[in-house]
Amino acid sequence: MADISQTGERQVAVPQISAEKAGDAVQLAISGDWLARTVGSVEKNVNKTLNTNLGTAVAVDCQNVGRLDTSGAYLIERLVRGLTEKGAKVTLEGVGKASEPLFEVVRRSLDTKHVEEAKPRRNKLLDMLEGLGRWVVNVVQEFIDGLNIIGASLYGAGRRLTGQTQFRPAAIVSQMDHMGVRALPIITLMSFLIGGVIAQQGAFQLRYFGAEIFVVDLVGILQLREIGVLLTAIMIAGRSGSAITAEIGSMKMREEVDALRVIGLNPIGVLVFPRLLALTLVLPLLAIVADLAGIAGAMVVTYFYSGITPEAFIMRLRGAIDVGTILAGVIKAPFMAIIIGVVAASEGLKVGGSAESLGRCVTSSVVKSIFLVILLDAMFAIFYAAIGY
Repeated sequence: MADISQTGERQVAVPQISAEKAGDAVQLAISGDWLARTVGSVEKNVNKTLNTNLGTAVAVDCQNVGRLDTSGAYLIERLVRGLTEKGAKVTLEGVGKASEPLFEVVRRSLDTKHVEEAKPRRNKLLDMLEGLGRWVVNVVQEFIDGLNIIGASLYGAGRRLTGQTQFRPAAIVSQMDHMGVRALPIITLMSFLIGGVIAQQGAFQLRYFGAEIFVVDLVGILQLREIGVLLTAIMIAGRSGSAITAEIGSMKMREEVDALRVIGLNPIGVLVFPRLLALTLVLPLLAIVADLAGIAGAMVVTYFYSGITPEAFIMRLRGAIDVGTILAGVIKAPFMAIIIGVVAASEGLKVGGSAESLGRCVTSSVVKSIFLVILLDAMFAIFYAAIGY
């Protein structure tokens, strides 16, 4: 006789399963109420029965089963199928007419093969257009973010100039020291070596035409108009641009940027404006230093490689360049500085809460800055050619 227990407000018979020998077969006697709220207590016994060797003939007797629902029918059918898969001949006996439809539903469900839905075929042309559209949307969004940073910086500068906000020159000077003074050694060395390489290669090629002296014109114009400011901006993008992104990004990760907003401060005015202004001030100065170092490197190389004395080099350089040549290169520097600062700050503000996000944004900042700097230089070259300058 099945045990009686109290579940909720109704009495139910605890489901049980027992085995006994009946001739050459084993009879599994199932009793009690096999309901969704009770079968959990007997599921372990069902699994144990499946793992037991009951022979080749098993009879499952459901005559003493009280109430039965789909969960109970599923568990009994699983027992029957499990024993059948082990090679036993299983018969299900004593199932009442009221319970037979439940077993039929369970059997149909178990016999149904669940076929994975075939993935819809995608059109490669549509995928390409979709990717292009997403890229355009991202470019527009980044352009809007850049304009927001520039606008907020100009707004903050106006408030400082009109005395509405305290002007903090110490923050700007500190950033100028980090971005400008500490970058002088690497900028000078790089420009010196590049100038020497350009001079050596130019002299080597012009020697075949007996025009080796024209290497001075080549170095002067190329270094002052293009190479000096371009390589300086690329170095600053890799050195200072990545530092700006990392600093602002780490503050974003530690929720310091949100803290600034909470206390009523504009993060762009506090964090971005000093760095952007310092970068705009120091990059033209670094470009001038790079020009001087590049010409000095060319002078040294031409003296030892081509025998052009420093006096002859300077005399020839004076005839090849003028103030306009110098300004043509230096005037690009502030625009490049703004691009580097805006991109670096924008990527820093995108950093999420993980170190992986910080690394990804720093890499993106350097790559985008270098690309935009080269693109800006090309646009200036086209503009100068159009106006004949």
